[in-house]
Amino acid sequence: MTEPVFFHMAGIHKVYPMGDEQVHVLKDVNLDLEKGDYLSVLGPSGSGKTTLMNIIGCLDTASAGEYVLEGYDIGEMDEVELARIRSREIGFIFQNSQLLPRLNALKNVELPLIYAGVSPRERRQRAREMLEKVGLSRRMEHYPNQLSGGQQQRVAIARAMVGNPAILLADEPTGALDQKTGRQVMDLFQALNREGRTIIMITHDMNIAACARRTVHIVDGVLTERAGEAHG
Repeated sequence: MTEPVFFHMAGIHKVYPMGDEQVHVLKDVNLDLEKGDYLSVLGPSGSGKTTLMNIIGCLDTASAGEYVLEGYDIGEMDEVELARIRSREIGFIFQNSQLLPRLNALKNVELPLIYAGVSPRERRQRAREMLEKVGLSRRMEHYPNQLSGGQQQRVAIARAMVGNPAILLADEPTGALDQKTGRQVMDLFQALNREGRTIIMITHDMNIAACARRTVHIVDGVLTERAGEAHG
């Protein structure tokens, strides 16, 4: 029995109406990934990278083209089905950790499992395991305002991983961090990728992009992968 297609985009376009005009934000985007890839999408502000991230994350849909994730034809799904894919298949990591301030680290990581209907005992165990994996075994009871920026981002990474999604989708994950702390987060991403986690990272920073195993460039809605852009 053949494996379902893991990640495939072909001929993706995104057009937004602006008054009487149409703004073409993504133009014929083609992208394939295998499980365990670590991809950076590098582009300046206004290049279309956020729109592409939203389509990859099932937060938006393409105007035209094909997007298949884990064998699911995303373009054929309604809002309810897209929400299910977002919760099961994609772990989001944002520039600001977006932790809930009234919940400690452990309860923040448990949140996706609550929405997924996992029992209290199992979700607590899984959240503990994820926090240990990101090096926060001694910070589980701490609240966000008791954690450094880097620690908050590690909690956010644990939260993204706890549901065992197909893809970790990171949007400028070091953008709010100083250089040293950002480097530590990138080291963590590389360690997670070595364990087999699939990561897509959106960034405008060439140094951050170089941490991935593969880089694609997006400029004016056009995606390109240059020869020799696979990193070691």
